[in-house]
Parts: sequence; structure tokens; C-alpha cells
Amino acid sequence: MRRSGSTRRVGRTFRTVAAVVACGAALAALAAVPAQAREPGRHAPHWELKDGGTPEVRFRGLSAVSRNTAWVAGTAGTVLRTTDGGASWRNVSPPGAAELQFRDIEAFDARRAVVLAIGEGEASRVYRTEDGGVTWTESFRNTDPRAFYDCLTFFDRRHGLAMSDPVDGRFRILSTGDGGRTWKVLPGDGMPAAQEGEAGFAASGQCLVASGPKDVWLATGGAARARVLHSADRGLTWTAADTPIPAGDPARGVFGLAFRDRTHGLAVGGDYRPDQTSPQAAARTGDGGGTWRSAATPVPAYRSGVAWLPHSRSAALAVGPTGTDLTTDGGRTWRTVDSGSYDTVDCTPDLGCWAAGEKGRIARLEN
Repeated sequence: MRRSGSTRRVGRTFRTVAAVVACGAALAALAAVPAQAREPGRHAPHWELKDGGTPEVRFRGLSAVSRNTAWVAGTAGTVLRTTDGGASWRNVSPPGAAELQFRDIEAFDARRAVVLAIGEGEASRVYRTEDGGVTWTESFRNTDPRAFYDCLTFFDRRHGLAMSDPVDGRFRILSTGDGGRTWKVLPGDGMPAAQEGEAGFAASGQCLVASGPKDVWLATGGAARARVLHSADRGLTWTAADTPIPAGDPARGVFGLAFRDRTHGLAVGGDYRPDQTSPQAAARTGDGGGTWRSAATPVPAYRSGVAWLPHSRSAALAVGPTGTDLTTDGGRTWRTVDSGSYDTVDCTPDLGCWAAGEKGRIARLEN
């Protein structure tokens, strides 16, 4: 029997509420797990590894569509996709891309995705698929040897941006209005001047993030101050704000951003060198990135990825090579909840949280 539209809506609402309640219980349990007992276990929320069969690949690009569907992108031109919650993975890498380094991927569903390769000159490319990775179309190839693209993001299924390290003293922004089929470089006169040595970090696909139809933020490092740039008009004009995350070195700065709306955001980073400490490597904003405050209890080490938990105003996860941290108070304090190595993290409205990183590691948060 076909259900009426109102009945279906009530059913969806009930499932959403139930999922939020379950997520809240899982987060409370995760926060309560003692530090010495955070190895994956049956009775505590934990990252459960999902074998992608590519231990030689480092996945810094991740796009979670749902609890069942996710895409990852990484070294050696590798793209994997799952539609069964990670039980199996399909290698859908673009042909002829083995020499490329994929660092960001944005997926709209199980069939449509856009992936970014990084590097100087023509190594920076964008590919697009509409059939789940069976075929790919190269939709952009950088021809300027001075440009080096780091990250991309989408506002919706049509409108998106990609960013390059500074060219002629300003970050360069690439724009699409047709879902990544075509791209154009935006005028640079609305972009503030870059600091000497300033650049983005292609570490997690989160140096450029969007929230809502027009707002986008860009994370920087490598210069005297680690900054976050904000645009409220899809990249035409930008303002810059300093963050308290340490900089002053090419290896330091803001590596990952996450905004749960156009006002509330989190920044993580530090110094990616394993022999260097990363004090004050997390910050938060409540005014759209106009000002940033250090976390009272920051993440304990360099973190490259961060994601808000769905349907939560205060909970988020941060990941890096030495572990995963949880905040339940909007980024004021962080607590380590897992010691596994991950570079990037992404969560979905149906409460699917995924992470990916070195040695082919892909995981989903399980309870």
C-alpha cells in the first residue's frame, strides 16, 4: 500500500529524531570511555576500519554521502567508492591518473562526484563523473605554472569553488556554476593581499569549506600569521581574520575548517612535522570567522581534519596522524578518544561519520 506524503514525512521525521537521540547517546558514551580503554570494542563507539584493499595509498580526500555511501581519493590517482557502508569498495580511479595526487573530492550522491588533483602547473586538475566512476571527464587543467590548487568545495550541486596558492600576491579562486563541468578563474581584485610565504595546506580537503548558498572560508598557513579568509558572495570578495593557531613557519598554520552554519566554525592545525609540538592548535568562531578564540583545552597535537557531528550544536571530531579528538562544547575543550591515524573526517545528516588517512585507512564511526 502506498503511503501518503504526510505519512512518509512523519516517518522520516521519526527516523531523524531517533537517529539524533542515538547519536547523543553514542557521543555521551564516547566521551565517557576512559583513555586507557579506547581501543575499538563492541560496546563503545569507535572507528571501525573498512578495508579498501589499497594499503599503499594515503587518502586525504573524503566525501561522505550517507552511512552507506562514501568516496575517498588519494595518492597514485586513486579513487574508491562504497555503497554498502564500507563492506566492499570499488576502485573507480580515472584512467591515466596514476601519477596524480588526489587531495580533495566532493560527491553529490553515489553517481556524481568531482575530484581535485594537486600540484604545480598541469598537475592541478579537476575530474568529474556522473556514473559512479565508470567514466570520468577532465573538466579543468591548470596551465599557469605559478598556480598550485589545494582544495575545492561546493555550495550546492551546481555552484562550487577551488582555490590555488597565491598568484601575483593573491589567492586564486576557480569557480563553477554547472556542477564542475566548466570552470573559470574569478577576478582577484576582491581578494586581500597574501602575506609573504602564505599558502593553503592540501592535507584534508578542508582548507576551503562552504556553508549555505554563498558563504565560504579559506584556511592559510606558512606565514607570520595563520589566517582564515571569508567570502559571503561565492568568492568574489573576501575579508581576512587572524587566528591564534601558531604560524611563522612553512609547516604551521590552519589545516582544516568546519562550519555548522554561517556563524559557528572550528579551525584545527598546528605543525605537521612529527617532531614538533603543536600548542593551541584549535580555535573557534561565533561570528562567521570575523574573530577567532583559542580552545581552553586544545587538541593535544597537529590535526588536519575536523567535522561537526550532524544535528548537534556543540559536538565535533578532529583527526590527525596521532589520534581523534572530541569536543562536546563547541570547540572550547577537546578530549582524545582514539589513537589511530587519520587525515580527514566527514559526517552526514543520517549520522554517518567517516575518516580516512595513511596506509589505506578508511573507517566509519560505529556504536
